[in-house]
Amino acid sequence: MPVPMRTAAMTAAVLALTALTTGAAPRTATAPTACATTLWTAGTGGYASYRIPAVVNVRGTLVAFAEARKHSAADNGDIDVVQRRSADGGCTWSPQKVVAADGADTVGNPTPLVTAGGGLVLLTNRQKGSVTSAQIQAGTVPAADSRRVFVQTSRDAGATWSARREITASVKRRTWRWYATGPGHGLTITRGRAAGRLVAPADHSLAGPLHGGNTLLSDDSGRTWRLGAVDDHTDGVIQADETTAAELPDGSVYFSSRQTYGTSPANRSYTYSTTSGSTYTAPFRPMPGIVTPPVEGALLQDPGSPTGVTCAPLLYSGPQDPSTRQHLTLRRSTDRGLHWRTVTQITGPTTPAAYSDITKADRTHVGIAYETGTSGPYERIAWTTATVTCP
Repeated sequence: MPVPMRTAAMTAAVLALTALTTGAAPRTATAPTACATTLWTAGTGGYASYRIPAVVNVRGTLVAFAEARKHSAADNGDIDVVQRRSADGGCTWSPQKVVAADGADTVGNPTPLVTAGGGLVLLTNRQKGSVTSAQIQAGTVPAADSRRVFVQTSRDAGATWSARREITASVKRRTWRWYATGPGHGLTITRGRAAGRLVAPADHSLAGPLHGGNTLLSDDSGRTWRLGAVDDHTDGVIQADETTAAELPDGSVYFSSRQTYGTSPANRSYTYSTTSGSTYTAPFRPMPGIVTPPVEGALLQDPGSPTGVTCAPLLYSGPQDPSTRQHLTLRRSTDRGLHWRTVTQITGPTTPAAYSDITKADRTHVGIAYETGTSGPYERIAWTTATVTCP
């Protein structure tokens, strides 16, 4: 439920939007600029629908990912993972490229991570195309056809990719049924003994069905992976679902999760890790100050202004309507996610909007990739930028 907000010492962010065309190859950036465009439109490029955006900044090159759903908008079926790249802060983007596919089966939940050395790592999940999430959660699907986890890497910011490699046995317990990384970007630890560690938030289901959160960890830039923190909330009140994470300035990691299955009236929950993702400090609990329907949300710890001005809030993007996927809003917190204030409205109060992801677009802008449309939220995946300013 909403809680009183602290008096803020920052001014509201300013959202600058500029309509641009799509499909052009990236051009060299000359100066930071604010841009808005469409990344993917349903019914184009050989796919019926595009969903589940994720985006990262790899040393100045933006790489955006999405699920490309071949025949329908359904969550299963023939689904590939595609990408587009930008070298000018998101003003122009390269043509679409398929980076992960498995015939007529489902490959999805793209979770990109940028290593400390500037490499790009992509986690994806795979299941048989004819299998549904309900069947997986019921435990009626063979392991080979159920949710499996794969990794692939790029040394050139997504220009080329390695082959996909399976890591399911290292990160998914045999008793788990549903399993999903992200969606949205993961993070790299920058402080303490675990600096350089890759942390990918994930969720899983157990018999019951019950749902919980977990993390995937890699201490060697994505070569090997292991299971980190696990939260199996067996009381059925809070059940972690799609999860996002950010490293806070004090070195702890903040996790925020969608709530769909629990009996709690809260639609989001949160927890922390003080062990760089190895353990949670406490079970997930209702997230204060956020009004939202059950839906994925995205976090970004803004590193602040390059001029040295102190302005480094924790950012969250997600719909602000309590029950409907609309009114995408960028919010900020300066107290480790305990209180939140609206930064700017990405869409209007009645404009459909659903999943999103956030990254640093350039030196002065953050960028948001998000699902939106006119009559529904899944008509296109859009890109826009915002500037977080200080007093």
